[in-house]
This record gives sequence, structure tokens and C-alpha cells, in this order.
Amino acid sequence: MSKPVWVKDAPRIINPIPGPRAKELVARDERVMSPSYTRAEPIVATEGWGCYVRDIDGNVLLDLSSGMFVLNYGYSHPRLVRAVEHQLRKLTHFAGTDFYYEAQVELAERLVGITPGKFPKHVYLGNSGAEAVEAAFKCVRWHTRRPHMISFTGSFHGRTFGSMSLSGAETLHREDFAPLVPEVSFVPFPDPYRGPFENSSECIAHIRSRLKKDIPAERVAAVITEPIQGTAGYIIPPPDFYQMLKELCEENGWMFIADEIQSGLGRSGKMFAIEHWNVVPDIVCVAKALAGGIAPIGATIADAKVMNWEPGAHASTFGGNLVACAAAVEGLKILDEMDLVKRAAELGELALRRLEELGENSKIVGDVRGKGLLLAVELVKDKRKKNFAVEERNMLVREALNRGLIVFRGGKSAIRIAPPLTIDKREFELGLDIFEEALREVERRC
Repeated sequence: MSKPVWVKDAPRIINPIPGPRAKELVARDERVMSPSYTRAEPIVATEGWGCYVRDIDGNVLLDLSSGMFVLNYGYSHPRLVRAVEHQLRKLTHFAGTDFYYEAQVELAERLVGITPGKFPKHVYLGNSGAEAVEAAFKCVRWHTRRPHMISFTGSFHGRTFGSMSLSGAETLHREDFAPLVPEVSFVPFPDPYRGPFENSSECIAHIRSRLKKDIPAERVAAVITEPIQGTAGYIIPPPDFYQMLKELCEENGWMFIADEIQSGLGRSGKMFAIEHWNVVPDIVCVAKALAGGIAPIGATIADAKVMNWEPGAHASTFGGNLVACAAAVEGLKILDEMDLVKRAAELGELALRRLEELGENSKIVGDVRGKGLLLAVELVKDKRKKNFAVEERNMLVREALNRGLIVFRGGKSAIRIAPPLTIDKREFELGLDIFEEALREVERRC
């Protein structure tokens, strides 16, 4: 698939966002679609290529959010398109929960091979990240015969009832849906920039103190964590935290679940983010980038001794469907053949240094953090007081968009930068140039 003509001289803004056609579609949307969607910006997309997306009014945008962290291989990767077209001409659906097909097995074999731990594993295939978490939740309860879960404040694991009940992020995701799934306790996540703990030992000591008060250790099935908290704004814990948490799990017979839905499949500069801390989870959850945006899919990969439930305990009609599996298998081939994990690490290191320099010379950048192509810039009103700069963050997102750049909000006042792993270095530098220009304009107006 050759580079389309409309990508020339991109990014390019020829109409205000939203333009006239976008306004018409947004109005139609508001009449029929659920108002529960967040819809952060009025972008109406019509086609994409690489790291660029064109909207309905002809604007061409450089996307440093990878379609909400899904497009690790970029928009409309030709190999993914060919793989799916080939599958569609052969067989569109077969009940993988009741019968068999090779695409599921091949995908599972590949996932077993790339996830941490050299031991037998089993794979459950669903349709989304939330479903992957739900499967992990049910699996550990089944395996341990224990009901209780430990999760972290600031976490986000999905919006279905089980995954929502495990999420400690903002109350908007949880309020007015009570009662949630019971037997879930939350402990503070160690945030080196904002606390509340100064080090990992304090966090682990806090968990131990809770075991004496309100979390009975013998009832806990598992701890679930995002190795790098995504929705919270790419919060990275202290270097020794996960080793200490894993030791606590082993001490008490708890399972360790790594939610790698946003951070996995090479984005952090490791195949899975938890590998930065040399910890082997009992269960890994993946989704988002797995099929490269071609079709919905999620996967739960577990130690075979843990995923030992009986037939009928959990299944999904469309989970691991043929089209999604074809895309996912081809995507994993691309990830390996193009050495995208190493590429994410190298590009991320360059970008992190540049953003850190930008932060040092900015009056509103309080923190810059990241691993690989999971990068975050947190804005503050005062660097010493660390007041959240929500309005300034929103202004920056909008100013960047007006210049043809898509970045994504995170936490209360952070911006997430997570381009496709296939992005050209010059395109990434161009995106960072635009981001810097937008930041300077926001600073000028504040």
C-alpha cells in the first residue's frame, strides 16, 4: 500500500476543528449515540495511514496517541489488511468455544512464547481489555477458592462490573453503579512525584498493616496492577516496588495479575512493561494493540496451573474470532520482524530526554516520565506546590490539535504521548516540535 496523496505535507489544517461536516455528524451522533462516551475532541475521522489520520473536513492530523493506544503498527498497516482480507475470503466465523480452528491455536502459542515465564501456560481469548480482566478475576477466584482482591488507587481496568470494581481511578467510572462486586480492597499506588509514600518499603508496610486491620490475607486471591498506570497518566513506581510486591504475594499465596492492556506488546521498550522489574506474573492481560485496531480482541495468559478451570467455567461466542486472530498473528510477526520493541526503547529514550529538557525550561511542566513510547508530561500551576493545572492541560491538548497534533489526556493534569511503534523518527520529532510550540503558546497565555 503506497503512501496516499493526502499525507503529503502533513499535518495540515485547512478547516477549524470541528469543521462544517464534522459539526453535522456530531449533531447526528448526539441524537442517537449513548451520551456515556467521553468524546474528548470533536475529531471525525475518515481514513488513516501510518501515524496520520484525515478528518471529514480534509484536515490531516499527526496522531501521537495511536488511536487511544491501539495502533502500535500505525493506521491501516498493509500487512494487517492483507491478512484480514485473506481470512475473510476463507472463513468469517466458526465457534471457537465449541469447535477448533488453527488461528486461535497459533495466536495462543505465540502469546505463550512472548509472555514472561518459561512454564506451561493457557490462554483465554475474549473481545476486549475489560473482558481479559474479567477472565483473570474469575480465574483466580476459581483457582484459589478465595474471594478477595487487592487493587490500587488510580488504577483503571475497564467498565464492566468486575473490571470496574477493580478500578481505583476517578469516581466517574464507578459512581451510581453500586453495589459493585464485593471483596475488593484498594491500597495507594506508589507515585514518586506525588506520593503518598516516599519509597516502596512504606507502601508494602502499609499493605501489611492493612492485613492486620481489614484485609484478611487468607481470603485474598490476587493482587492486580497496571505495571505502569495508564489512565492515571503513566505513573511509574519506584524501581524496587514490584519485586517487593511479588515477594508479598508469594509469602501469602496470592496470585499476581499484570494488566498490560495499555503497556504491553512492546510499547514500554520491553515486550511487557512488568519485565522492566524482572517480575514474572501469574497472569498477564492484553488487548488494545493486539489486533492492531483491525478487530476487537483481548487475551488472558496464565500459568497453566492457575488457569485450571473446567469446561464451561468461562467462554465467549466471539472471543478469539477468526478475523481478530488473523490480524493479531500478523501483528506479532511485524512486532518481531521489525524489532519494534527495541525501536520503542530507542525512540522513547530520545523523546524522554527532549521532553525533560522542555520541562526544565517550562514554568508549568511539573514532571516528565516514561518508558519506551509510554511518555507523559504533567502540568502544574506551581512547580513547588505541584497544584494540578487542569485548565492549562486542556488548553495544551486543544492548542496542539489546532496545529494538527493529537495527544491524549491522562490523570488530572497530565498529557500522554504514545505514538505508533512504527512512526518515522522525523515524524516523531515533528510531533514533538508541534507539542513544544503549543506548550509555549499556552505558557504565553497563562
